[in-house]
Amino acid sequence: MAKILYLDCFSGAAGDMLIGGSLDAGLPVEALQTALGSLALEADCRISVEQVNRSGLRATKFDVRRTDGTNGRKSHRHLPEIAALVDQSALSDSAKTRANRLFRRLAETEARIHQTTVEQVHLHEVGAVDSIIDIVGGVFALEWFGAEKVVASPVNVGSGTVTCEHGTLPVPAPATAALVAGVPVYAGPVTGELLTPTGALLVTEFATAYGGLPAMRIEQIGYGAGSRDHAGHPNVIRMLVGVEVDAGQSDHVGLLECEIDDMNTQMFGVLMDKLYEVGALDVFYTPIFMKKNRPGTHVTALVRPGDREAVSAILFQESTTIGLRYSEVNREVLSRKSVQVVTRYGEVKCKVAFRMGGAVNVAPEFEDCKRLAEAQGVSVKRVHAAAIQASENAGLAKSSSC
Repeated sequence: MAKILYLDCFSGAAGDMLIGGSLDAGLPVEALQTALGSLALEADCRISVEQVNRSGLRATKFDVRRTDGTNGRKSHRHLPEIAALVDQSALSDSAKTRANRLFRRLAETEARIHQTTVEQVHLHEVGAVDSIIDIVGGVFALEWFGAEKVVASPVNVGSGTVTCEHGTLPVPAPATAALVAGVPVYAGPVTGELLTPTGALLVTEFATAYGGLPAMRIEQIGYGAGSRDHAGHPNVIRMLVGVEVDAGQSDHVGLLECEIDDMNTQMFGVLMDKLYEVGALDVFYTPIFMKKNRPGTHVTALVRPGDREAVSAILFQESTTIGLRYSEVNREVLSRKSVQVVTRYGEVKCKVAFRMGGAVNVAPEFEDCKRLAEAQGVSVKRVHAAAIQASENAGLAKSSSC
């Protein structure tokens, strides 16, 4: 079973938060110290790991401190200097490649925003000691789990403005916004910056998908704390580590709906046939009462987003509706396969649906049951029951009725 790492970014993300969450979820602090100790940084720099409380939640806070009392934000470096630090470290080749890729992404983003070149750009805050440690340490920490799949929730970026070397800027800051282009984000209730450039770099580097918690068996949970403590909103990232389980698959589908009270009922059969012909996943009619207590029909068509136009065209062409409603909904679909079972009447194909690794439904193919019933001179019900019994004998689970 595939190992999964889920990043719950309900309060944004930052490099120090991801490292803290990793430590909280099982990363040995000694392993992190060894990796970061191989960077040729200032000798008066050390890391700090402590337990803190953020709006009622216990979390691990990772920080970088200097023994001279400063906070590690003295140095501005160019990209080649940072690349040399990474290349001369004892990190794995994979971690070096990732870290250098992230610093280059950041340099290219900053250069584009400030109309300069990658060679000339100063990496300001991210070129400082603690931010180098945040990115390199974040890469080491997230690789340590060995997850085959990393999924992140939509990312809360915060709201309002943030003050930096370039002045007061809207949240997300320009570099951060550019780094999460194409990623689902939203502005949460907290005023201030929740997603930092280091957090944006790390989340987008590792996450291969975004959405809700995937079907998984959770084995470790870690909470990584941010620096600020927002009243009523825990400033933490939650990291869930586990293994994938089979719970079917989720996707997004479109829902086309309308109501009709003035169409010849014979035409509904033609309408349904044509809707299926152009790609509708499902079509169903619901009897309703409309204005002036008129009996009518609620028409629902489930479609793939790409088939919306074709299905809409048929609804307008083949029915009397003058308007449609369209919405997108989440759909969960169980994994399934077809199996052949042997009964005293012959072979019957059965559709088996699975969830969480086990069969949850077995449905004998009606046409097979009907064909065998006619050939053997027995009822369809009897053949269906025999197919259910055969599926149970074969170790398959629950069945559906005719």
